[in-house]
Amino acid sequence: MLKSVLTAALLLATPVMAETVKVEATLKADKAGPVINRNIYGQFVEHLGRGVYEGIWVGKDSPIPNTRGIRNDVVAALKHIKVPVVRWPGGCFADDYHWRDGVGPERKPTINSNWNRQIEPNSFGTHEFMDFLSQIDAQPFVSVNVGSGSVKDAQSWMQYMTAEPTTPPGAERARNGQQTPWSVPYVGIGNETWGCGGQMRADDYAYEFRKYAAYVKSSSGKRPFLIAVGPDTDDYAWTETLMKEAAWWRPAATPMMYNIDRPIMDGLSLHFYTLPSNTWQNKGVATQFGEDQWISTMKRALFMDELITKNSAIMDKYDPQKKVALIVDEWGTWYDGGPGGLYQENTLRDALVAAVTLNIFHDHAERVKMANIAQMINVLQAMILTDKDKMILTPTYHVFEMYKVHQDATRIPVNYTAPVYRYGEAEVPMISVSASRDKAGKIHVSVANLDPNRAIALDLILTGVKAKTVTGRTLTAPATDSHNTFTAPNTVTPKPATGVKLKGDTLTANLPAKSVSVFELQ
Repeated sequence: MLKSVLTAALLLATPVMAETVKVEATLKADKAGPVINRNIYGQFVEHLGRGVYEGIWVGKDSPIPNTRGIRNDVVAALKHIKVPVVRWPGGCFADDYHWRDGVGPERKPTINSNWNRQIEPNSFGTHEFMDFLSQIDAQPFVSVNVGSGSVKDAQSWMQYMTAEPTTPPGAERARNGQQTPWSVPYVGIGNETWGCGGQMRADDYAYEFRKYAAYVKSSSGKRPFLIAVGPDTDDYAWTETLMKEAAWWRPAATPMMYNIDRPIMDGLSLHFYTLPSNTWQNKGVATQFGEDQWISTMKRALFMDELITKNSAIMDKYDPQKKVALIVDEWGTWYDGGPGGLYQENTLRDALVAAVTLNIFHDHAERVKMANIAQMINVLQAMILTDKDKMILTPTYHVFEMYKVHQDATRIPVNYTAPVYRYGEAEVPMISVSASRDKAGKIHVSVANLDPNRAIALDLILTGVKAKTVTGRTLTAPATDSHNTFTAPNTVTPKPATGVKLKGDTLTANLPAKSVSVFELQ
């Protein structure tokens, strides 16, 4: 009897090997596609919770190591993932923000009416934002205030940032510490004007956009890339109206004043958040969720493909040459709860959402030219979480670090038939794959296994290339809600891939359940 009990205990203690599903795919290196714009890996920063204050800005007198008030550990982490562009100051906050409150030696505190009526000290303003970007080597995407601002305010801010110091606006900027003009390559004309940015109708906003576009200019350097407010999720009627009414200059426009071959609207935004339940009233939890919420989250994340496809079809009607880019400048997971300020834990599930979403952006690289995950630090699907002087990197951060090899690389098609992952009545493709060739000729293949229970044995046939070596890394963890904490910061981190090798013209790899892998072929 004792022997039987010991045997049963041993069986219970022995890990059960996951079922393995075989997947065959073909990489066509001789069929190159469009370039994957590095700005797809952009970030979003809003004055919300601890996203700015503590997350980025600690002040020059803080005991937390900083450079001119900006914390050094955060800067080093963001430089490592090569953040290309940062959207600021919002979000809903952008249409409540008046830039003059945040410049000069005397800052005027205001009320952040969008987020719990917090006091906004305005310690982090235009100069601090631009300094932050210079430290992480990123470009600015500035959102101007349409909801509570004016054309004159937006025009004055652009002049302050971009005018030569010999002009009155440039001289004021120089007195405040910045002699040379800043480059402001990307400008968003308002935010969510269908909601918190003004409760406008599409035709009302189309009129406002045209008016702002006539005055929001750079006073030195190139004309900014102007981004119009696009639809909330699947409001395709909004896209139709904006493309019809606001994408192009009027035929009567004077050619000497405007380049009428270039659209007035350079980009149209799209906002979409992944909610496990697809309902704002009861979104779902960040941790301790069941497999039902795992698969519902994956299914909702994959909806991004349909959104881009349908919005792109409308844009093609008015812009068949694809001169207007689709800019997904708010995306990511959003859950219930948290300690306030939209702070939420970031788990392996979030890493999978990031991977499949980035793969979708790669698939639509001809139209999608920028994306900005919400948000960079301490808010929603963050790269980084901080607790006073402590900092941890999230599973989502690690996906961005693994995927940085795709920035400005040429997309390569991969053909495969995905097995189905099912739970209950829900089902999604089990695998998501993307590949690209960088400027050095290296090929990178990113693969996400969405199934939390079954591994994948991948056979990737290589055509149009003779690879000699393969290396790779895999991100996975024991549980679907595994996450990094301040006491255990390395629970979810990439490890060298196991079981990956080249055999003739075929790459073979073992992809664990609930994992993200990136392979490099040379």
